[in-house]
Amino acid sequence: MILDRFRLDDRVAIVTGAGRGIGAATAVALAEAGADVVIAARSADQLAAVADRIAATGRRAEVVTADLSDLDAVAGLAATAHEAFGRLDIVVNNVGGTMPGAFLDTSPRTLLDAFSFNVATAHALTRAAVPLMLQGDDGTAGGSVVSMSSMMGRTAGRGFVAYGTAKAGLAHWTRLAAADLAPRIRVNAIAVGSVATSALDIVLQDDGLRTTMEGATPLGRIGDPDEIAATVVFLASAAGGFVTGKVIEVDGGTQAPNLDLGLPDL
Repeated sequence: MILDRFRLDDRVAIVTGAGRGIGAATAVALAEAGADVVIAARSADQLAAVADRIAATGRRAEVVTADLSDLDAVAGLAATAHEAFGRLDIVVNNVGGTMPGAFLDTSPRTLLDAFSFNVATAHALTRAAVPLMLQGDDGTAGGSVVSMSSMMGRTAGRGFVAYGTAKAGLAHWTRLAAADLAPRIRVNAIAVGSVATSALDIVLQDDGLRTTMEGATPLGRIGDPDEIAATVVFLASAAGGFVTGKVIEVDGGTQAPNLDLGLPDL
């Protein structure tokens, strides 16, 4: 059956930034598809709640509380997965983000930090994971890497010079890594649009802002984290087995920024 191609039975995944939002939804979705999951973030309480949801699916969770801006810490998740579960098949580079700001308020250090948190973290974890993903002689050696880019990596909006540049970098890192790691490891990314997570709290709690954002989105609504998680399951599973080096746009059809930050002209 075609639905069997979406199964991830007995596979092992890592999801960074898994305490809430897209990361939490993705970790639970992978477990529902049959995977055991290493979940990592800063908040132990949030991770414990996600681990309970994974356990309710009948799968196992390995919880790692860490500052994932530390490149050694994020790279160490690969070994943790292998030690806990004996294999590694899927990496979801979800951790990232950068606060918006005016151009003249964006220092070179801010730009470097944005690149490190959004791109170098993905590279550090994936680089550590690849040798482990290639182990094994059961015919399943290899795997899938999925990273979270953003619509701001392909559109131009005021106030996003650090965030957008970093996400554009992550998108092209995906294409380059896919070429380097083919054919045994597939590498893809998702260009995420406006999704109802804590990052959008200021919009979700303001009826005017929310209405404006929804009106500027062709599908007329804000996305749900489960819709991103479903795309991850597709890309990580055999259903997406002929997809690599692609940035899948899951953004409600948005072709331009749908939120004006109200930054003054220079």
